Amino acid sequence: MDNFVITIARGFGSGGKQIGLALSKQLGIPCYESQILSMASNYSGINKDLFFQVDEKLRGYHLIKRLMKSENKDDIVEPTDKSFISDVNLYNIQAKIIKELAKQQSCIIIGKCANHLLRDYNNTVSVYIEAPRAFCVKNVIERLGVTEEEAHRMIHQTDRYRADYYKYYTGGET
Repeated sequence: MDNFVITIARGFGSGGKQIGLALSKQLGIPCYESQILSMASNYSGINKDLFFQVDEKLRGYHLIKRLMKSENKDDIVEPTDKSFISDVNLYNIQAKIIKELAKQQSCIIIGKCANHLLRDYNNTVSVYIEAPRAFCVKNVIERLGVTEEEAHRMIHQTDRYRADYYKYYTGGET
């Protein structure tokens, strides 16, 4: 492989996405984040909204318990299977898209457990972007027009659900 991939994991409000987009422009390579969800929808025929509903989130305690018991957590199931639109299958479809991108082109991938999915690819560099809480709060307030209290809540909530999602799909790897 002559191409390379940069994966970016980030704290909410840290500017990780903006850094990825700026790096993409400077290097002249594509940057993928939510586009992966659209690509997964096009590949599978599953409504794009379902991919966006589970984007770096786990849904419901009971669903999480049931998913953890799944035997073939890494396999994509057929459309005739009742779990075709399960969270695990939606994740597996995204994982397939991410791995194909890494094989085919130089790019930047933001989030989506890409660092874990591509951990054995020798053409990948993975970074985690974090910033001081005050910077994140200010950034969220400016970008989303929320109060300081709401910004703190959003940062805490988003970082927590992203961490839970990451731990679930990586088997607890951090």
